[in-house]
Amino acid sequence: MIRKRGFLVLGAAAIAALCSTACNGDKTSAATLPEPAAVAVHAVTLQNQPVDRFLRVTGSLMADEHADVAAETAGRVIATPIERGTRVTTGTVLVRISGTEADAQLREAEANAAQIEARLGLSANQPFDPIRVPEVMNAKASLDWAEAEFNRIESLLDQKVVSQSEYDQRSTQVRAARQQYLAAQNSAQQSYRSLIAARARIDVARKASADTSVRAPFDGLVAERLVSIGDYVTRGTKVAAVVKIDPLRVELTVPEQYLSRVSSGQAVRLTVDAYPGETFAAKVRFVSPALKTDQRALTVEAIAPNADGRLKPGLFATALLQEPSPAPALLVPTSAIETIAGTSRVFVVAGGKVEERIVTMGERVGDRIELATGVKAGETVAVNPRGKLTDGTRVQLEN
Repeated sequence: MIRKRGFLVLGAAAIAALCSTACNGDKTSAATLPEPAAVAVHAVTLQNQPVDRFLRVTGSLMADEHADVAAETAGRVIATPIERGTRVTTGTVLVRISGTEADAQLREAEANAAQIEARLGLSANQPFDPIRVPEVMNAKASLDWAEAEFNRIESLLDQKVVSQSEYDQRSTQVRAARQQYLAAQNSAQQSYRSLIAARARIDVARKASADTSVRAPFDGLVAERLVSIGDYVTRGTKVAAVVKIDPLRVELTVPEQYLSRVSSGQAVRLTVDAYPGETFAAKVRFVSPALKTDQRALTVEAIAPNADGRLKPGLFATALLQEPSPAPALLVPTSAIETIAGTSRVFVVAGGKVEERIVTMGERVGDRIELATGVKAGETVAVNPRGKLTDGTRVQLEN
């Protein structure tokens, strides 16, 4: 029993010695491991800076003007000098219609008017004076002669030279001449009214002759040509469609909670999927006075210059409406943000180490972007982490 107890004591002592040696060895090994070197980084200190704010809405591009041009007279189409895509100016001939009948009607109307003018002794631009009409002047001369004869007979009657019957005859002649004079004036007035009607028929015939050339109502592009040579058209037949695409209208839908942030004349930046990365300038021209009841939204119309014709009616557009006054924001270079699996983060430098922060981004200003949440003013953020930083990494600022 004494021997067994001695062996147990010796064994326990040996185990204790081994454990002590192993623990001391671990401590020595851990103490001798080198600490990781600090990573050199650039950094920026966050400060509030004024930034233009934008309201993001969507809408569609539309032609500033769109006209379905129709014929205003009937006839056979004899020429179609335009095709789809042709650029036209105001008054450009789109379609020509046979004008044989219209030209004949114009000549007839002009001849009728000229005949009445000759009867009245008028030239084209001479003002009408019924006293100077030849028939009226003849009637006036007859009246003057009858009155002179009556005056002479009246004086002779007082001298008992002529008889009462001759006096009565001359008096009757004066009354008849006066009636003829008044009738001549009335006839001249009627003829002049007929001349006015004849001149109006000239204007109608001249318009009918001019309407044989269907013309563009404004500057723009031909979207469609709907007739061909040989087609017979009637009044109201659509012959072409013309659109004006410079400028373009942009119809935007603004939710009701943002009404106070929209006003006429407000600057707008447009983006379309057809030109990724590009923006197009526009300006608000019209703000609807009422909301759409089915959407509880406001219709806003902006005007976008389109001199090069790159934008097309019908494109879906995203619009950024610039708010009236800038607001403070924390801006960092875009290179300071590291995005993995849709989550954006930055590394805040503090006490020689970095702390990983999840952030929410806001407005982009050139090569900088706003950090809406996750950081605050006065903190220092590492630039260009490029995957070499993790939470707790020791860093050394190069700047």
